[in-house]
Amino acid sequence: MHQYVERTSNMVITEELFGDRIVNFLYSRAREHAPRLFEMATSAGTSSLLGFCNFDLPLSAKLLGNKRFFIRCGVDLAECVEKTQYFDTPRKIFERQIRYWECRPMEDDNHAVVSPADARMLAGSLSGGSSLFLKGKFFEYEELLGMDKEKWRLAFKDGDYAIFRLTPDKYHYNHMPVTGRVMDFYEISGKYHSCNPTAVIEIVTPYSKNKRVVTIIQTDVPGGTNIGLVAMVEVVALMIGKVVQRYSENGYEFPVKVAPGMFLRKGQPKSLYRPGSSTDVLFFQKNRVEFAEDIVHHMQRRDVISRFSRGFASPLAEIDVALRSVVACKKEM
Repeated sequence: MHQYVERTSNMVITEELFGDRIVNFLYSRAREHAPRLFEMATSAGTSSLLGFCNFDLPLSAKLLGNKRFFIRCGVDLAECVEKTQYFDTPRKIFERQIRYWECRPMEDDNHAVVSPADARMLAGSLSGGSSLFLKGKFFEYEELLGMDKEKWRLAFKDGDYAIFRLTPDKYHYNHMPVTGRVMDFYEISGKYHSCNPTAVIEIVTPYSKNKRVVTIIQTDVPGGTNIGLVAMVEVVALMIGKVVQRYSENGYEFPVKVAPGMFLRKGQPKSLYRPGSSTDVLFFQKNRVEFAEDIVHHMQRRDVISRFSRGFASPLAEIDVALRSVVACKKEM
């Protein structure tokens, strides 16, 4: 069992983990007793094949029960830009566009950080003196940003981070969490490990092992969020083919690829995961942000049955947050 806290209601919800039996097999028995099978299962080729079978085969919706899955998970197609009849394949449902300007309103606070996705969130710190310090549980910080990126590793040393886990039923566009100018943009090759909590616990630092896209944003610019540098790391996972960069200033119109020098506005669509489950990681510089009090409180609740709590021997509950909702704010010095 794995539970999380629903932010708006404070309710504890039991999550139905997609493909949990397969993940448990791969990350326990196969990893220990059939390493070659495990290596193949987390490769780019297998990930692409699984994605094709689940989302692109004409009979995939009937054979694999995807339509029932999305209905069971409560996907609200009424939020979408397209009419309901448009969604006749699992891929169209997965890659749906929503009227975020209506159904995911954003507070008018220039110094706030908003969630980049509809996701299950955890907050942490790279500083050993912080109550949110969790050394080496989800990633190796230096490896995650890139071993050849010393400039950015030093910039975020002892800073804070937030992890956003997108489950397969979620809306899978990433939006900008802050406003600022792109200082760097690069991809790092890697594996395609699952984002299932079991996989995260069983595999040492999986997020820094997976293929990922890193965007460094300077927010201390005119019109920016004014919280220093922010790193946005988009981590692919099992069945994710790639992260497609498609930033739009207005709705989803005229999408463009993200590149250094671009000025990106908070709350706007930035990229799209194709398809499956995936994870966003945000890094903030030391003493530049404070996480929302309710998020920190819910993370430490002991009445939530979380696999992270069991695996890391410390209360650690995820919070279900909405896209473009405030998750942190500028720290007053």
